[in-house]
Amino acid sequence: MPANDLFLTIDQGGHTSRSLIFNRQGEVLAHESEKVSTDNPKEGWVEHDPEKMVLSVERATKKAVDAVGDRAKDILAAGLSTQRSNITCWDNKTGKALSPIISWRDRRAAPWIERFLRHEAAIHQKTGLFPTAHYGVSKLRWCFENLSAVKKAYADDCLSWGPMASFLLFRMLDQHPLLVDPANASRTLLWNFHSLNWDKELLNLFKLPEQPLPRSVPTRYCFGDINVSGKKIPLQIVTGDQSAALFAYGRPNPETAYINIGTGAFVQRPFKEYTGGSSKLLTSIVLQNGNELTYVLEGTVNGAGSALAKVEEELGLDPVETKQQLPEWLKNAKSPPLFLNGVSGLGTPFWIPDFKSQFVGNGKNWEKIVGVIESIVFLLCVNIDEMQKLSSPPEKILISGGLSALNGLCQKLTDLSGIPIYRPVEYEATSVGTAYLLRGQPNEWQETKQGVWFKPIHKPELEKRFKQWLNLMNNAILEQNR
Repeated sequence: MPANDLFLTIDQGGHTSRSLIFNRQGEVLAHESEKVSTDNPKEGWVEHDPEKMVLSVERATKKAVDAVGDRAKDILAAGLSTQRSNITCWDNKTGKALSPIISWRDRRAAPWIERFLRHEAAIHQKTGLFPTAHYGVSKLRWCFENLSAVKKAYADDCLSWGPMASFLLFRMLDQHPLLVDPANASRTLLWNFHSLNWDKELLNLFKLPEQPLPRSVPTRYCFGDINVSGKKIPLQIVTGDQSAALFAYGRPNPETAYINIGTGAFVQRPFKEYTGGSSKLLTSIVLQNGNELTYVLEGTVNGAGSALAKVEEELGLDPVETKQQLPEWLKNAKSPPLFLNGVSGLGTPFWIPDFKSQFVGNGKNWEKIVGVIESIVFLLCVNIDEMQKLSSPPEKILISGGLSALNGLCQKLTDLSGIPIYRPVEYEATSVGTAYLLRGQPNEWQETKQGVWFKPIHKPELEKRFKQWLNLMNNAILEQNR
């Protein structure tokens, strides 16, 4: 492999489409982005305009390729990572979108999916997940029942649907493939992680046809070519954002817990062989490379960056000013109000789709923002504790994602969990991980600069607030279930 080879990564996230170009040493040579708009047409509905989404990806990619000038000829391959549970429907003859891109946070079909709770054990055994509205199947069913364009395309035998990643592949690549990778396919609740394919029993259970679904292929595959500024670049990696993040700093270590905090927050513990799942946590395949499979036990916090944005809006705070002030607020808040965080529903290990978020205790607006940050830390700690019921405590936590830039958040998490935390300098882990996979997981892949360690300090007041918060959460859940 020539020393001047470059690698293009495309990271389609909840608020931004990013495109980065890396050299063989993992250094970033170009970093471009385009904002992504989000629509909320009704309470609980969260969607994106498909055409604007495609345009944002194309623009970010073109800007990154153009930014390296003559070195664009050295780009060897590209990789795509996306939010895993977003879905859309499209016409596979014209490429026209037939539905919005419905976000993983969207809960419009929650009443429909609840009827399948009695099948929860069987669904979990096949998919590693649980029947909730955050995953794709209820969104696909909603489109099938409610959108005339989707019904007509199915009748005309030109309907395709599935993860947003598959739609982007169809629209971006010269070959217009109908393909999907394991990380994105699994988030539909229709993909069996034992057979590595769509599950006919689940399709029958949910009364959905298999024909419109894309063909399942490994994470590393010849997906097709992106044509950017007249240059054809082969796309060789497709995966989910959280799956890519796991590979950002080398081969995943089973003794490390990986936390990535963006719109949501996710904690993952990798393992090589599936020996049985958890009754409350998720089991996912994050890489299929030929016969090589990498699994994770995963916990999810639905309300991380999204919870912060929601409370900022409700309090009338300027997000830019909040971002500037938050480090000081985290230092100065002695006893912030406790925030029972059910933004976008409670994920693992609670699994409460409709949970009313509320503050307990009084505080100024800035103290409430600190309360939101602490709620993210508390929810992550609950998931870390749940994981430790199945395995020994991790030796360290590797943290990444936008909110991990907050030293105060990292320090609270290490103090409460008792586990040392390492934050790399480059904490855009999704893009770094995609580049690492494109490079073939080289042993010499190393950070160019040393990151920051956070070591646990005994904080009785923080531990006391966590116990109070947990009691309040459990009481609120019991009250809601009555």
